[in-house]
Amino acid sequence: MNAMSLMDQSAFDIARKIQRGELAAVDVLDAALERIAAVDGRPGTLDNSPLTQEDQTKVHAFIALTADRARQQAERVDARVSAGEDAGALAGVPITIKDLFCLKGVLTTAASRILSNFVAPYTATAIERLEDAGAVVLGKVNMDEFAYGSSNESSAFKPTTRNPWDLSRVPGGSSGGSAAAVASGQGCLSVGTDTGGSIRQPAAYCGVVGLKPTYGRISRYGAIAFASSLDCPGPLARNVRDAALMLSVMAGADTRDSTAVRLPVPDYLAGIDRGVKGLRIGLSKDYLQISYPHPDTGETIVEDLPAEIRNMTLRAAEILATEGAEIVENVPMPNSIYGIPAYFVISRVEASSNLHRFDGVKYGYRARVSQGDLTELYRMTRAEGFGLEPKLRVLMGMYMSGGQLGLQYLQRALQARSMIRADFETAFDPDGPYRLDVLLTPTAPTPAFKMGDFYGDSTLMQYSDQLTVPANHAGVPALSIPGGLSAEGLPMGLQLIGTDFAEATLFRAGYAFEQATADADWRAVKPCVLAEVE
Repeated sequence: MNAMSLMDQSAFDIARKIQRGELAAVDVLDAALERIAAVDGRPGTLDNSPLTQEDQTKVHAFIALTADRARQQAERVDARVSAGEDAGALAGVPITIKDLFCLKGVLTTAASRILSNFVAPYTATAIERLEDAGAVVLGKVNMDEFAYGSSNESSAFKPTTRNPWDLSRVPGGSSGGSAAAVASGQGCLSVGTDTGGSIRQPAAYCGVVGLKPTYGRISRYGAIAFASSLDCPGPLARNVRDAALMLSVMAGADTRDSTAVRLPVPDYLAGIDRGVKGLRIGLSKDYLQISYPHPDTGETIVEDLPAEIRNMTLRAAEILATEGAEIVENVPMPNSIYGIPAYFVISRVEASSNLHRFDGVKYGYRARVSQGDLTELYRMTRAEGFGLEPKLRVLMGMYMSGGQLGLQYLQRALQARSMIRADFETAFDPDGPYRLDVLLTPTAPTPAFKMGDFYGDSTLMQYSDQLTVPANHAGVPALSIPGGLSAEGLPMGLQLIGTDFAEATLFRAGYAFEQATADADWRAVKPCVLAEVE
């Protein structure tokens, strides 16, 4: 076994071996750095130099690699193991962090020029808990600027991240760097955020596991806000057990975040192998079709999902039924069709409000203007510091929240969100007609699309999140797991949605599917970047 192949092991196994002294954390770190050197290429920068031929053969997950800091962490883990002390549940496990989370003493950019010189003075709660559990932070990974996008192409730091399965395709967004880093074995785990599908969609595109937990299950303290009523930090991993282990560490109350719930955190690994016998798993026709505006006429088009996406979902239902689950068909979710329009309004209004703190006065980029002209400082700083997507969201958010338009757009969007929430409450009501434990859907309507295919059309691109965004409106947990490969050999994702704080049930169902398909031919296929280095 070469050193780099250590990075193909699960986080659970690596932590256990380090805790028992069978592996050294510094050796695992060296393997991770070797993998990064082999597959990632140059990190994203602001210089916008032309892409080279070599650039097009690399993943480019990273914005900043914190190798020295990581080595100090790995050495501390090994010292604790040598002293017979508890090194933590994630002892020595290499992880990466979406560059939306503050990490003390490290640049935190949100992939935007306006924060390109911002060194965080503190560490986000979720990251702090991972480090306290022994995780080794390799660095910050790329993302859509301020998390605005579904492809990772809006980052100000170029080259943007590429999909490890096909380097001509996007990794998804906005947590595309996180998903690509995990899929290419550059870290065992990664931390992302999900506002409308930004963990689950890239997880589906890159063939990894991604969880949007119940709103408030993980503290948002230290995560730069996009849309505060929708944002959810969460884990990305290569398998369900690793995602459950990660959530066990990250979740919990936080006095610094009033939206973090104070419910006890269960042991998500306990009972993960109980199987699905007795679980009621639902299918909805409303999640087997997609609606979107015609790019020329604006007319709403409703189409069935591609056959391979539908068939993957129905085949998964059959597998889970064989494992003992009861499949409930034709569960109505009629208001999911309003998910994207409501998201378009709510997310932009909240994003516009959150972006007003970036003014060149307190921190971050500052434009050069005449002394004393504060209005000009604001204007020029934002003009030079923000990319296209933040500017669009400021303009649209202010437009849709002002005066009578606030009644016309925002209030209706909030009403639609309540209707979507009501659909889930009916589906999961233990005394209702469906009594679901899990709703089974595809994660995304297609596999990963080509780079450049939709970039610049923020409205049409948003519809790639149509199957994920209802869970954000409802605040419920949703887990994306690999469901197979398309005819082109690209990953396709399955989504498991549960009721509030039912993450343990989702892990049970996801793990059962994972075990039932462990010997499937598609699971032996690796991303192209790994096939070339191993």
